[in-house]
Amino acid sequence: MGSSAVWSLGIATFAAAVVEMVEALTIVLAMGMTRSWRSTLWGVAAALVALTAFTGVAGYALATWLPRAALQLVIGGLLLVFGLQWLRKAILRSAGRKSMHDEAAIFAEQEAEARSASAQVRLGLDWFSFVVSFKGVFLEGVEVVFIVITFGLNAGDVPVAIAGAVAAVVVVLALAVVIRRPLTQVPENTLKYGVGLLLTTFGTFWAVEGLGIFSHSGDSLTWVGGDLVILALLGGWFVLSRVLVATLRVPTAASGAAPLETSEV
Repeated sequence: MGSSAVWSLGIATFAAAVVEMVEALTIVLAMGMTRSWRSTLWGVAAALVALTAFTGVAGYALATWLPRAALQLVIGGLLLVFGLQWLRKAILRSAGRKSMHDEAAIFAEQEAEARSASAQVRLGLDWFSFVVSFKGVFLEGVEVVFIVITFGLNAGDVPVAIAGAVAAVVVVLALAVVIRRPLTQVPENTLKYGVGLLLTTFGTFWAVEGLGIFSHSGDSLTWVGGDLVILALLGGWFVLSRVLVATLRVPTAASGAAPLETSEV
């Protein structure tokens, strides 16, 4: 894999993992600071065990059950759909047609729910803290695992994908330990825009290569220009997104105040 593809792979997994880690951290902090750190951390630990098992099963299945071209077509198509969802939301936010994601508002909402929830102890744990922390970390982690596995297998460089995700985990946890509050200063909306562009770019690249499964040989197609085409595709998706932002932009006087987004990615 060329150097441009390696860098794009590492950046994509790092940025995606940062976004998901920030969102999971907000939930964990709300539960720990409001109810029980012990139960919250047990929920996090259980989620990490479940994610490890999920990663092993999913990675093995994808690596052994599908031929190369089919793997590229299936995963490329999924990445394209996934990336377009992120990109659509980013375009709507940039155009003023969707409210910005706000970690402070999400933390306040989670904190209020934690305070109002009834106390229920199971297995010596505050069950609300355990379940909410487990669900938050697992669901956010599944997206990271999906990106790492699909990027790593399709790019033929799983270690780079894993390194990008691990680096994100280390950075977010280090910041959380230092500031001890939700990471509201992380440019999450900008990161989501970038991740949407990268997922869409790689999805396009691999899905087209995977179309070779329908050829007589069944081998993957090859792009003219090789991995350098990734940069061209990235530029094309970026230009298209900016055109859509300009087309859909809400006039300042008419935009008004939109309610803060608290649940969607």
